[in-house]
Amino acid sequence: MRKVHSNISCDEAARKEEYRDRVEVLKNRASLLGGRDKALMRMYLENGNSFYQMAQLAGVNESTIARRIHKLVRRLIDGKYMACLRNREKFSKKEMKIAADYFLRGLSMRKIAAKRGWSYYSVYESMKRIRRFVESAEGDTN
Repeated sequence: MRKVHSNISCDEAARKEEYRDRVEVLKNRASLLGGRDKALMRMYLENGNSFYQMAQLAGVNESTIARRIHKLVRRLIDGKYMACLRNREKFSKKEMKIAADYFLRGLSMRKIAAKRGWSYYSVYESMKRIRRFVESAEGDTN
């Protein structure tokens, strides 16, 4: 931990340390993303680009970039996919792909089925099983 300045309270120092820890978690988990999402998170977390700068590069509105970043941060922090990764031996390869598409990329079950060439029903049933497991894993940690 960095040296605490005399003019910073312990509470403030603890909040800053917690913030640094969350940023580190985000940086580590951003490597799970692919393509544009990974590039956006790198620009935001590592390079410190503003939403305005990223919007200019992407040729979209600033609010579009801001919404995208906030959604990615929320998905990476929530940890549902991380619970699946920690217990990947309990899931098939297909279920892990579904979990990544759903929890990380934010795709709907219908889009996952179309993207992967699977039936909607098989994706739906797999998601039911994955959700049950994630909910029980979250219940165990609480």
